[in-house]
Amino acid sequence: MLELSHVTHVYPNGTRALDDVSLSIPTGMFGLLGPNGAGKSTLMRTVATLQTPSSGSIRFADIDVIAEPERLREQLGYLPQDFGVYPRVSAYDMLDHMAVLKGIASKSERRDTVETLLNQTNLWNVRKKAIAGFSGGMRQRFGIAQALIGNPRLIIVDEPTAGLDPEERNRFLNLLAEIGEQVVVILSTHIVEDVADLCPRMAVLAGGRIQLEGAPLELIARSRGSVWAKTIDRAALEAHQARYEVISTRLFAGRTVIHVLSESDPGDGFESVSGGLEDVYFATLARSRRPATPTAQAA
Repeated sequence: MLELSHVTHVYPNGTRALDDVSLSIPTGMFGLLGPNGAGKSTLMRTVATLQTPSSGSIRFADIDVIAEPERLREQLGYLPQDFGVYPRVSAYDMLDHMAVLKGIASKSERRDTVETLLNQTNLWNVRKKAIAGFSGGMRQRFGIAQALIGNPRLIIVDEPTAGLDPEERNRFLNLLAEIGEQVVVILSTHIVEDVADLCPRMAVLAGGRIQLEGAPLELIARSRGSVWAKTIDRAALEAHQARYEVISTRLFAGRTVIHVLSESDPGDGFESVSGGLEDVYFATLARSRRPATPTAQAA
């Protein structure tokens, strides 16, 4: 179990990237959804001990992550949004080098580790190929292979499927699902489908704060009755945006389908939609952007 309690991080320029974040993350896949700039990467770097929060506490099992970062690093696998490798080195040699850095001194143990990971990530056939020649999906699978060195109990992957084609995305997500059965895996992403496909629990982070947390199916059920849909001409979109809280739009057969957020029937031809996780996500972001209600001033 990973426990974050009241974690806040303020950068030297005054930017409050994290604002009183509290989460309990159990074994299995956990999805952290949020738009670009929401604070996801800051939170992942903080959990991964790459930066120290301004305040708050983080515990993983019996480890005080802030006080004992080295202990966590022994049990951590991390795939950041952008990771660097030596491009002319082969996948096999690079994993072997990383295994040395992870403290696996025995040559035979390293060989077993590297060969197992290359097979697990479906990279065995390209093990002698320079990483510079890898496709985006192959690079991401290599990134997971290096993150798995040393059998970590906590794995963090930050925006892992961005830019992957559908086939590579499915292969990568299946690999994550397999890994996530026994350890804590945090999937940080802005792609709703990744969380919907994989994660039994999730949270939405926006503006540095946790806006929503729970099981996707429960969150979808709770959203029923608050999301409404209507098909309109494109020319009417601006007028509807001025009148309703439009949370998403998409083109269908040359017309525009809009979803709006309303706690009661808005009329005007709208129909209630059962919705999915995407509607939950967009509705949560819309609520987070509403201006705060002014506090009544004392007379």
